[in-house]
Amino acid sequence: MFPGGQPDMAQLLQQAQQMQQDLAAAQEELAATEVTGSAGGELVTATMTGTGELTALTIAPAAVDPDDIETLQDLVVAAIRDAKRAADDLTAERMGPLTGGGFDLPGLGS
Repeated sequence: MFPGGQPDMAQLLQQAQQMQQDLAAAQEELAATEVTGSAGGELVTATMTGTGELTALTIAPAAVDPDDIETLQDLVVAAIRDAKRAADDLTAERMGPLTGGGFDLPGLGS
């Protein structure tokens, strides 16, 4: 027996369905939101969705030195990492309230 009586199963199901809808809406919003990362004073910029899909990579002509390809490669990697960090931050911001706090279960003392 739960403190305060039996949990209302219909209410639990309704809360679970609402949470599922909220999570789906947040995931759609993340997929539609773009973030950018850059490196080398914006010589290289990477654009990514909130779900982590790389959608664009821009390289300024000044970053292209045929005698120093390694630096360009490093800038590309750094820009993508910066964009990924921004996407992860966005995900934590949007999904954290939905996944971190759980939801109140009547009768379970949550």
